[in-house]
Amino acid sequence: MKRIFLFLATNLAIVLVLSVTMRILGVEPYLTANGLNLTSLLIFAAVMGMGGSFISLAISKWMAKRSVGAVVIENPRTPAEIWLVDTVRRQAQQAGIGMPEVAVFDSPEVNAFATGMNKNNALVAVSTGLLQSMSKEEAEAVLGHEISHVANGDMVTLALIQGVVNTFVMFLSRVIGYLVDKVVFKTERGTGPAFFVTMIIAEMVLGVLASIIVMWFSRQREFRADSGGASLAGRQNMIAALQRLQQVHAGPLPEKLAAFGIAGGGGVEGIKRLFMTHPPLEERIAALKAAQ
Repeated sequence: MKRIFLFLATNLAIVLVLSVTMRILGVEPYLTANGLNLTSLLIFAAVMGMGGSFISLAISKWMAKRSVGAVVIENPRTPAEIWLVDTVRRQAQQAGIGMPEVAVFDSPEVNAFATGMNKNNALVAVSTGLLQSMSKEEAEAVLGHEISHVANGDMVTLALIQGVVNTFVMFLSRVIGYLVDKVVFKTERGTGPAFFVTMIIAEMVLGVLASIIVMWFSRQREFRADSGGASLAGRQNMIAALQRLQQVHAGPLPEKLAAFGIAGGGGVEGIKRLFMTHPPLEERIAALKAAQ
């Protein structure tokens, strides 16, 4: 319930902020008495598409901490906390990035994620289940994988790609809706119900196609992060960590964090494969072994 409330409240806040931004920028309504104003529509789509994506990225650390209950380790006390912070610090130095915040979230599921808008101000979090289920060598490889995501700038790049496809989806769906309304239904004054119905349908269809593009990139960056984790923690340790995930099955993360976890996806056959955030674990293991 808490996650649903945070999701709805955050999205409502983003819409309000972007609406105020467009008013400040003086963006005119894209539907006018003279027809569709493509310039205003493009600005509207860009502000809503790109703006929403990057605002979500900017508050990703805050959202992540609250959605999974992650507690940042500020003064490590236990041997496990000391090892965790020291390992992240060493890997961050090797990767040439600033020291991320290190957090632990209470969950029996095995998972970890990294997020943040800046590679020098990121967050790396692991579940208690991961620390209990994996050896130090395997956990070190998982941390290396997440540090590599940060060093590669994957969070920013994913937000950029998401923003671009969001912009095109919003722009094209409204153009399609307007054309159908005027050409097919021949609405002469203003816009009729056909505009809104067609726009919604077009936005749904284009949104599905856009998701395929975003998910493809998400899968490719997992291979790069695995390679980075192998460089930071050892190839055999990275392979062992992925094999461990095959045995215990990584737990689910909230939707906005799913692409940043160590594992994820779902079905691996048919059309479901196009919407997976992560490649199948066996393919990731095979890629690491082939690189030896």
